[in-house]
Order: sequence, then structure tokens, then C-alpha cells
Amino acid sequence: RVQLTETGGDSVQAGGSLSLSCVHSGNRHSTFAMGWFRQAPGKQREGVAAIHRDGTTYYADSVKGRFTVARDDDKNILYLQMNSLKPEDTAKYYCAADEFLLRMRDASGVPDFLDWGHGTQVIVSS
Repeated sequence: RVQLTETGGDSVQAGGSLSLSCVHSGNRHSTFAMGWFRQAPGKQREGVAAIHRDGTTYYADSVKGRFTVARDDDKNILYLQMNSLKPEDTAKYYCAADEFLLRMRDASGVPDFLDWGHGTQVIVSS
């Protein structure tokens, strides 16, 4: 399994920005696809953004134009730049890794085929 550790969560005002990072253990095959998910209290975990080693990206409609996912495979780090944050972005954000990008894109809940970090909390106040 891939080891994943997220950092960067914080409390910010609406309209602000945050940058999340996820350091991973770098198993090449198991990190072809990497992504960010989030889970708000009482809600199902949902996909936010995903990126393949070839640069292909996917974003949830709710974050398009505001969030940017990127990866540095030399440093084994996944990033999520979050701009124009809204109170509804408040959630615990999780980093995930998988072999298949489309499987990650279509995932919901907490499927076993994804490797997960422990999450980092983002709070956006109005």
C-alpha cells in the first residue's frame, strides 16, 4: 500500500486561499493516478480533483476554476491549490492514490481500492 501524509489544512476566511500538500511513498505503479477527496461532517466523501502521471486532470464541478491539482513525481508530492474558498469547501481533505485515473474519478465513499492518507482539516468561515 502507498503511504500518504497530507499537510496544509487551516482556518481561513471566505475568498481566501490555501495550499495542501501530500507526501507519498512513491510506489510508481500504485501512484499512476493521485487525487484529493473531501468529507464534511455527516456527508459522504467526495472527489475533488485527480491527476495522472501523464498530466490528465479531472475536477469536481464545484471546484472548477478555483482549485488546481498538481504533482511533482521527483519529490513524490501531490498538491492542491485552493483559491476563492467558500464556506461549503469546509471539510477534511484526503489524499488518495490508485493505479487507474478513471476508477479514481468515478469513486465515491471510501473504496478499498484507493490508498488513503489521514486527512487535513480545512475550515472556511463566512
